[in-house]
Amino acid sequence: MTIKEAIKQRHMVRKYTDKKIPVDLVELLNARIEENNKKYGLNLKLVIGNADGIAGIAKLLLAKEVNNYFVLAGTDTPDLDEKLGYCGADLILYAQTLGLNTWWVGGMYNGNGAKKNLKNQNVRVNGVIAVGYGQTQGVQHKMKTAEEISSYNGTAPQWFFDGVEALLHAPTALNKMAFTVKGDGNKVSITCSSGHFAGIDLGIGKYHFEVGAGADNFEWV
Repeated sequence: MTIKEAIKQRHMVRKYTDKKIPVDLVELLNARIEENNKKYGLNLKLVIGNADGIAGIAKLLLAKEVNNYFVLAGTDTPDLDEKLGYCGADLILYAQTLGLNTWWVGGMYNGNGAKKNLKNQNVRVNGVIAVGYGQTQGVQHKMKTAEEISSYNGTAPQWFFDGVEALLHAPTALNKMAFTVKGDGNKVSITCSSGHFAGIDLGIGKYHFEVGAGADNFEWV
C-alpha cells in the first residue's frame, strides 16, 4: 500500500486489540520518526507498552487497549503546530501502509504523561497519536464537498482536483474540515480556521494535499 492509497484506507480507530506491534515494524516506525525529527527539528517519539499519554477519561470511555502512541512535540516556535500536523499526518499514513491503525488524540491527551518519555523536557507537547491493531478498521468520517472548501482561478488542472480529493480525507479537530484552498496557475494557498488546533489541522491539510496533487506540480503561497 502506498501513502496515497493509505489516505482513503485510513480511518480513526479508538479501540484496539492487545496484539503487540512486531519488532521489525517498530524499527520502521522509529526510522520514519527519526527522518521527520531531523528534517523538521522536532522531538517526535514512539512510546511502546503504556498509555500514559492518554487522558484518564479517554482511557475509561474510548481508548480500549491503547498501549502505544506517538508523542507530538518540539521546541515552541511559531510554526511548531503546523510542523507537528504535517509530520503527524506522515506517521499515521505510514503506519496504515504497515497494517496498523491510529487515532489522533486531540483534546484528550495527557501532555505531562507523554512528556515523561522524552529526553528533552524543554519542549511543548501538542497531542499524541494512538497506534496499534484496531478492533475494527474504523469508518469514513463525514466529508464536505470539493466545492465547499476549494476554488480555482480558471480551469483547474487534474492535480488540483486530486489534491482537494486527498484533503477531503484528512482528519481534523472535531471533523470541522475548516479548510479554504485556492489555486491560480501552479500557485496554491490554504488556510484553516479551526480554533486551538488550527495549526495542527493546517499541517495535516498541507500534507494530504501534497500527496494527492504531487508536490512537484505546484508551490504554496
